[in-house]
Amino acid sequence: MNKIGWCMGIEQAGLLASKGFDYIECPLSSLPLEDEHALKEKLPQFLDSPLRVQAMNLFFPQGMMVVGPQADRERIRRYVHRAGEAASQIGAKIVVLGSGRQRMIPEEWARQKAEEQMLEALQWISEEWPGNGVTLALEPLNRKESNFINSVHDAVQLVKQINSPIVQALADFYHMDEENEPLETLMEYKDWIAHIHIADTGRLAPGTGTYPYKRFTEMLRAINYTGMISAECTLLETNKELEESFDFMQKMSNAIQSDAG
Repeated sequence: MNKIGWCMGIEQAGLLASKGFDYIECPLSSLPLEDEHALKEKLPQFLDSPLRVQAMNLFFPQGMMVVGPQADRERIRRYVHRAGEAASQIGAKIVVLGSGRQRMIPEEWARQKAEEQMLEALQWISEEWPGNGVTLALEPLNRKESNFINSVHDAVQLVKQINSPIVQALADFYHMDEENEPLETLMEYKDWIAHIHIADTGRLAPGTGTYPYKRFTEMLRAINYTGMISAECTLLETNKELEESFDFMQKMSNAIQSDAG
C-alpha cells in the first residue's frame, strides 16, 4: 500500500499519529539550516517526533531567491548541502522543492537565465545528496503561485536534463486541476514522478469536493505508483476532516494497489 501522510508543522505530529497516518510532511524551511546552534536545538523535535517525518516541503526559506539577480549562488549551494544532511538525519525520503515566491522570475529577467539558475541548483543536489537516502521532488505550481514551472511537463523537462535518480518530479492534483493539465500526463511521465500531493475542490480536504478522484486513482494504478501520497490543503473542521480524509486516502491507496504490477 502507498503510505499516506499530511502536510503540517511538526507540532501537529501527535495529532496525525492519533488519526492513523503513516507519516507527516513538514516544512524544510522551518529548520534554521543557516544557524548551526539553532539547528542543533531544533532537530530533536523532528528526531523524537511521535510520527515519522518521511517527507518535507517548503524547501527554501523566505527571502532566499533561487532565480533572478538577487540569487546568491554560494548561499544556495551551502543551503542545499545542509538541507540534504538534515533531511537524511531526520529520516525523510522525499524533499519537495516548490518555493513559488523564491523561484518567481522577475519581469526584467530572461526565462532562459532562470532555467539555468534552477538547473544549477538541481545539479548541486544531484551531486551532493547521493548516499543520503533522500530524493528531491520538483513541484509544479499553478500560475497564481509562481510564473515558473507550472505543470508536471515543465518539471520533467528540467529534471530530465539532470538525469539523476536523486532529482525527480512531483505531481500535485490541485495544481494539475488549476492548470487544466490532463491526468494522462501522469502516464506520459511515470518514470519521473517520485511523490504525490492531493487536495480537493477549493484546495480543501481530499474527498470533500468534486475532483475526479476515480480517474486520478486509475492513472496512479496504471503507472504502478508505489510512493507516498500527502494531502496538502486547508482544513475547516480539523478532527472530522482528518478522520474522514484518512479513510478516503486509505481506500484510494487500496484501489491503486489492487491491480498494481
